[in-house]
Amino acid sequence: MSDVKFSKEEFAKRLAEVKAAMSKRGFDVLVITEPSNIYYLTGYDSWSFYTPQALVVALDSDMPIWFGRMMDGASARRITYLPEDSIQPYPDSYVQAVDRHPFQLLAQLIEKRGWGTKTIAVESDAYYYTARSHALLVEGLPNARFKDAELLVNWVRIVKSPQEIRYLEEAGQIVERMLARALETIAPGVRECDVIGALYQAQMSGTPEFGGVYSTSPMFFCADERAGEPHAIWSDRPLRSGVPINLEMAGVRHRYHGPISRTIFLGKPPQAYRDLAAGVVEGLNAALDAVKPGKTGEQIEDVWRKTIAKHGIEKESRIGYSIGIGFPPTWGERTASLRPGDRTVLQPNMAFHMMTGVWAKDTGVTITQAFYVTDTGHKPLTSVPRELIVKD
Repeated sequence: MSDVKFSKEEFAKRLAEVKAAMSKRGFDVLVITEPSNIYYLTGYDSWSFYTPQALVVALDSDMPIWFGRMMDGASARRITYLPEDSIQPYPDSYVQAVDRHPFQLLAQLIEKRGWGTKTIAVESDAYYYTARSHALLVEGLPNARFKDAELLVNWVRIVKSPQEIRYLEEAGQIVERMLARALETIAPGVRECDVIGALYQAQMSGTPEFGGVYSTSPMFFCADERAGEPHAIWSDRPLRSGVPINLEMAGVRHRYHGPISRTIFLGKPPQAYRDLAAGVVEGLNAALDAVKPGKTGEQIEDVWRKTIAKHGIEKESRIGYSIGIGFPPTWGERTASLRPGDRTVLQPNMAFHMMTGVWAKDTGVTITQAFYVTDTGHKPLTSVPRELIVKD
């Protein structure tokens, strides 16, 4: 049974846009290794990226070629639209072998297809494209000209289709249920790990209408003395009253991530902490109000920075990044950011996580909003109030 998540027409449009970007930059062949980009162009979704795999796109070929481990070819046949001759598995004897490597076979495949003297582009900074993979590909194709195509597909992905927006909105519905479950579970004396267990159950179950899947990273549960850290995870200690809990997580629908961060304070927050949270929320709302097509990432961040400055708050890191498809280790698309110097012009159906977390030496507040750009402004992926959550 097929499990393709998009129409063939949508995949064809995506492939045409990638080929147009390749042609503009003088690339004949593109070797894609970032799992999110392989998924974007084919729908391929399997936990196989811990072994070498690739998608080869050539200007003179109607179909891309999936290249991966033999046993994972079954997934490629089930969940992609690719015909059999575009699915090229390699034998298991090449998996984690010291004397051979799958990219030696990939080089042979490229040579056999007549592309051995072409200009071949690679994703040089993709998480799963190793130095050894590149060295063996270059060695196996001595007559090719190699170029860097880092983020080429990522930038094509940045404007979402209506179907992608639907999946993002469904991911937002899942994360709303996750946060509701957190508020039901979090209480003094409850172990942090038990809270997380409940959240994972909610993440996988999704809603009565549709289920969820795992996110690209663990949930960040920064409680008590870890409230000043952005990416800490949970412990097995019981929660205690009088401390903040900074929670970051995402609902996920067909790999599309709807993230959220909220601060939950157990007990009565000090007035200084309430003031910090109020300043963060004011800055977040002001920045969201500034979102419009034609604005740049740095213009949105400038509104935030000037607003929080009135409260004596500073933030060194960016306040947002493009989101969409996510595979480990990140749900960020690695393209546009909301920060000084980023002149990316916002367009309708770009999606972002406005990550307005503020961390100090020993505390922090994380109240954020995922959204997509509309024709006139923005639409949040969640309807959760943007405020400090106090739970007695």
